[in-house]
Amino acid sequence: MNRFCLDCHTQIKGRADKKFCDDQCRNNYNNKRKSEDGESVRKINQILNKNRKFLREETDSGNSRIKKESLAKKGFDFDYHTHYYLAPTGSVYVFCYEFGYTLAENDEVLLLKRE
Repeated sequence: MNRFCLDCHTQIKGRADKKFCDDQCRNNYNNKRKSEDGESVRKINQILNKNRKFLREETDSGNSRIKKESLAKKGFDFDYHTHYYLAPTGSVYVFCYEFGYTLAENDEVLLLKRE
């Protein structure tokens, strides 16, 4: 039975369980596969990290409230977050890792850092 390299498709000689003709083909194949699968995850992680950065900057500067419009102008994407937290008061906080927010009155965002 003829076996062929998964990357370059040349005929393989050697062990019966061999899938690649050499290390370069093995690396090429795995790098292509990882880059295709990981592209969407990489884009989402970039958005989440950017959101976290904006929340951290506002929280570190002493702000506990900010206008929602101000966050949006900076590039904050309200569609991406890591999790929700339901506070005992009934408020729902949206988190990007350890930094969270909830919508308050007057189109403001109430900020929170969770340790």
